[in-house]
Amino acid sequence: MTGGPVGIVANPASGKDIRRLVARASVFDNQEKAAIVARAFVGAIAAGATSFRYLPDRYGIVAQAIPDAGVDADVAPVDSPDTDSALDTIRAAAQFRDLGCAVVLTLGGDGTNRAVARGWRDAPLVAISTGTNNVFPRMIEGTVAGAAAGLVASGAIALAEVARPAKLVTVTVDGERDDLALVDAVLVDERFLGARAIWDASRLRVAVLTRAEPASVGVSAIGGLLRPLGERDPGGLALDFGSGGVLVDAPIAPGLYQTVPVRRVRPLAEGEPVVVEGPGVLALDGERERVLKQGQRAILSVVPDGPRVVDVRQTLHVAACRGLFRAAPEGRDGD
Repeated sequence: MTGGPVGIVANPASGKDIRRLVARASVFDNQEKAAIVARAFVGAIAAGATSFRYLPDRYGIVAQAIPDAGVDADVAPVDSPDTDSALDTIRAAAQFRDLGCAVVLTLGGDGTNRAVARGWRDAPLVAISTGTNNVFPRMIEGTVAGAAAGLVASGAIALAEVARPAKLVTVTVDGERDDLALVDAVLVDERFLGARAIWDASRLRVAVLTRAEPASVGVSAIGGLLRPLGERDPGGLALDFGSGGVLVDAPIAPGLYQTVPVRRVRPLAEGEPVVVEGPGVLALDGERERVLKQGQRAILSVVPDGPRVVDVRQTLHVAACRGLFRAAPEGRDGD
């Protein structure tokens, strides 16, 4: 059996953006994140994990969780530029790859997991939702998520059995570095990044989605309420916003519905390009990220070679069927 360390990223900024002011999103405080990490440690160690590497942050989320969980294992931080930005996560993900981590446990939203993918495009992920408009990560108990990560990290269950690559949007910008999004890439009628988060649907121009889920919140929900597209369905979806089409009432943020005019909805084949042109701002996974100048173009395409997402429920199901958590009868050594 092969395995490796568990990488951990707990984003202290997730669950705290401006949508707490303009909508009704709840706050996910760092104390609760530390408690989730502590439970994940317990679950991972119970499942056989013996080594952990983590991204340090100035709030000490993971560092606080180590004594809280009574961890007696090989645990160490990776180097961080300490910028309090996505760069820290990008650099950590690259180090996790180089260190041979078998799986990466993330606490955050779509943006946190996007940053991991920027550092390690096909990273094996167990993604716990602690953000705002979360489509990519899932709400799942930390103990169970940790156990799934531990089963993969110990080599008890092969990653290929319980994970599959996620789709992503490749973003190619004229004269600039390439980028990506895990859920949606959106051209917004803005000139500046501002507060980053999207909450005004009247500014939307074009969106390319890897998934369109009617039970989600954000731009993915707009597409999902018109033409659902699942995370495992091939290809993507393109939306052109504006008059002349249909109006859809969609939850743009938690507790915030807006009526959105959508001029056209069309399916996208794998790799099919969508060209957008500035001026405007590209929002990636719900946050304004890239300013396009007048006439500057970006090409957006949905491809199926993103992070390898571990199915936590399937992992625990396989473990149960194989008796991996059965203790040896009293008086026997298990052979």
